Amino acid sequence: MRFLILSDMHGNWEALDVVLRHVRRKRFDATLVLGDLVGYGASPNQIVDAIAGLSGTVFTVRGNHDKVVSGVDSGANFNHTALAAARWTTDRLTPRNRALVRDLPKGPRRVNDDLAICHGSPLDEDAYLFSDRDAYEVFSRHDVPVTFFGHTHVTSIFSFEGRGIGVRALRGTSGAIRLAPTGRYLINPGSIGQPRDGDPRASFMTFDSESRIVKWQRLPYPVAKAQGRILKAGLPKMLADRLGVGV
Repeated sequence: MRFLILSDMHGNWEALDVVLRHVRRKRFDATLVLGDLVGYGASPNQIVDAIAGLSGTVFTVRGNHDKVVSGVDSGANFNHTALAAARWTTDRLTPRNRALVRDLPKGPRRVNDDLAICHGSPLDEDAYLFSDRDAYEVFSRHDVPVTFFGHTHVTSIFSFEGRGIGVRALRGTSGAIRLAPTGRYLINPGSIGQPRDGDPRASFMTFDSESRIVKWQRLPYPVAKAQGRILKAGLPKMLADRLGVGV
């Protein structure tokens, strides 16, 4: 099966629109959406409408910003900027879209026997997977061969192939990795709407489960337009600034 993997759109319609236009003539058996549709960016309704309107089979999980915006979580652990953006988003989502965000399922979610998705960690949907130690804890308690996760906004892969844990940040415009048949993997497609690895381009992945090839790609999008929406909406200026540098 061929999968399209999207994560961390964060209300950035300009970025998601470019990605969806790029893949619209490609065939996928399913789309995997790893959460945080909203928060930070100024186009939450456009994002929710687009994800709800995806054709074919779609597997989704909720992100921490989705929970706060929809009232599932209070946001007590958010910093001032994140909470201000969440409150702004709550006030502007249509009732239908707020309900769609509220009803996003909790991860992890099994796609099939060999594949799962989550937002943070398979052990805790709000936890961050940054290090080999984080990955070791997951591999020790989570036996699904391939898991795609988001939340860190860093395009990366953790591998356990019987020789210890490998950690690799995936850089550049595009690339591909063939997964070993007996290995286990935690794979982050990066963020579409707010990359944090120093590359401001929208990041997404595809996965062919038959060939076991994971591909990543970065696409430029009209950052200035997304920044202008944020500033016009009265959201914190730093949310616009960080889009230009990918942090």
